[in-house]
Amino acid sequence: MQTVKDEIGALYGGSVRVRVCGICVKNERILVVNHSLYGKNQLFWSPPGGGIQYGETAVDALKREFEEETGLKVQVGSLLFIHEHIGHPLHAIELFFRIDSFEGTLVKGSDPEITSDGQIIEEVSFMSWTEIQKFEESQLHRLFSLSDSLEGIFNLGNYISDSTRD
Repeated sequence: MQTVKDEIGALYGGSVRVRVCGICVKNERILVVNHSLYGKNQLFWSPPGGGIQYGETAVDALKREFEEETGLKVQVGSLLFIHEHIGHPLHAIELFFRIDSFEGTLVKGSDPEITSDGQIIEEVSFMSWTEIQKFEESQLHRLFSLSDSLEGIFNLGNYISDSTRD
């Protein structure tokens, strides 16, 4: 029987994937998605985002991913930073953008590339910095360990590498 990790590895492993992610803040709370990327019952909170499809611009991909994962329609702002994740079997270049505005009702979405049994989105939520800091570092996207505040995320800038996850 194929596990969620096996399905993710088969879909996205063994090649470099270009992803887009959005930093969306409302009332000093950042929008995050809990993925069971590393197995069911294993938390991994990160900003919404996903892969760019062939022929799709980064901005269009981010708009699509936000709608798929959260139900929100977003206006994408400026590029904030680039993050590179290398952790077997995944290798991703992530382009992080500011989300200038959004509309709609927040809902837990799905990933259309993954089978219904293998869905990895567990929850979507706006969280305060204090709430985020209660999680272990391994349960959060690396960007949260690189800043000491929500505002600091907007000032990370440039290129960030992460080759620590297995």
